[in-house]
Amino acid sequence: MTDPNLIIGMDRSEDAGVYKLSDELAIVQSIDFFTPIVDDPYQFGQIAVANSLSDVYAKGGRPLTAMNIVCFPVKTMDISVLREILAGGLNKMREAEVLLIGGHSVEDKELKYGLSVTGTIHPLRVIRNTGCNIGDKLILTKPLGVGIINTALKGDMVDQETVDKATRCMMTLNRKASELMQKTVVHACTDVTGFGLLGHACEMIEDTEVCIAINSAAVPYFPEAKELAEMGLVPGGLYRNRDFRAQMVEIDEKVDAFMIDILFDPQTSGGLLICLPEEHAKGLLAAMHEEGIDDAAVIGEVLDGPKGKVVVR
Repeated sequence: MTDPNLIIGMDRSEDAGVYKLSDELAIVQSIDFFTPIVDDPYQFGQIAVANSLSDVYAKGGRPLTAMNIVCFPVKTMDISVLREILAGGLNKMREAEVLLIGGHSVEDKELKYGLSVTGTIHPLRVIRNTGCNIGDKLILTKPLGVGIINTALKGDMVDQETVDKATRCMMTLNRKASELMQKTVVHACTDVTGFGLLGHACEMIEDTEVCIAINSAAVPYFPEAKELAEMGLVPGGLYRNRDFRAQMVEIDEKVDAFMIDILFDPQTSGGLLICLPEEHAKGLLAAMHEEGIDDAAVIGEVLDGPKGKVVVR
């Protein structure tokens, strides 16, 4: 079935669906939920909400309403845990000025939480995850490595200070970064989540005639993730990401092994990866730094070849 009002649907790996209601208004819809990645239920609720809203921010949209999605082991876990998760989630929604309008819960052996989100956008201002042009620059707004840190946390192999740093990063909304990018010319954007930086970069140029070149030395990451990666404390999803995109990614032999792990590391509530003309990149980066998005950095560029490849140098 086709519909002329469907702007973004299921035809490719986009972050959210977009449907035009009028010449001036379209809705953006997304859904996401997952199992806990931190021990504190209140913080988990905040992270899950920040992650769920991120897909709408990546499209350049404004999230307006949300519905809770809850899977809870009511027979084996105290209901107070769920109350803390929902309280954390509600707090983050209030920060984002998103209205909770309902939800649904089921009994499950494994705890899961997230949101379905509805937002709005002008039909002509939708930012897709494709559209990179030769000469564009790439800006990443959050540091990488939270997947590696979360894996170490499960094995009690990381200190609390590092966990707190990663948790604050995951709880941070991509709202401000999205609002700032909407003030300039942007050719493409996606949020960096489960497929890792390189996986999402591949999505941006898949089946195109351009190349993305990543400057590994410019990529922001948690320093603690380096040591943990060198110890072999990496998530299984990292290997799946690497195997899935092996044919699209070319890595210079000079790039350190730990950095390759970090570039493939699956992120939770990661930053935005923004592709925009070179003449606008410096101004957007300065604006982000002024607004406290301190880790934002230009990490690469779009070249004319090798076509359809992501090259790491």
